[in-house]
Amino acid sequence: MSLFPEIFSSFLEESLINRAIEQRHLQVDLVNFRRHGRGKHLQVDDTPYGGGPGMVLRVEPIAQTLAEQKEFHHAAGRETHTVLVTPQGQPFTQKKAKQLSRREAVLTLICGRYEGFDERIRSLVDEEISGGDFICLGGEVIAMTMIEAVSRLVPNILGNQESAEQESFSQSLLEYPQYTRPASYEGMDVPEELISGNHKKIAEWRKEQALVRTKKRRPDLL
Repeated sequence: MSLFPEIFSSFLEESLINRAIEQRHLQVDLVNFRRHGRGKHLQVDDTPYGGGPGMVLRVEPIAQTLAEQKEFHHAAGRETHTVLVTPQGQPFTQKKAKQLSRREAVLTLICGRYEGFDERIRSLVDEEISGGDFICLGGEVIAMTMIEAVSRLVPNILGNQESAEQESFSQSLLEYPQYTRPASYEGMDVPEELISGNHKKIAEWRKEQALVRTKKRRPDLL
């Protein structure tokens, strides 16, 4: 749900996301909640009570659009899970992406704009998720991040699902260093363990390097 669904156009038409949609492993519907705006100009925001800068999204357009969406999906026998994309939510993590990817329910992401949401909108959702400790112009960019992170964990979307199981954050560690050809470049050589052909030695090296890298760069994950 967004006031600017056209922002998603090129994102949904490229790469693996587009292929997943074409192969029907993934479906993304864009819904503009301005259609339930007030008056002839379909106003969706208003000045905040008590004064202050900016405009606040009204509760009615979002509530009515969300009710329509729930009714549509429930009539087809589908459960829904609604997420408010807001800086005040819980930070989005790989763990959360994995949880969402395993849900049977349709995920509804509500993207904000302007100064924020009328507080009563929070009572209409199942959870609130943040992209991190920063502010964007709207929730669309964060929603795209969530769509990518969640979708790539769904079977058949990645070419090799093992990639998702070994990458950074999947096991509370950063991913081990990766190399490809050439074996030597300007004095920088690929570690001997990786070209040894010894799978046990390679696995041990990768595990050790992942731990070393995590300790150095993100000790908070340990």
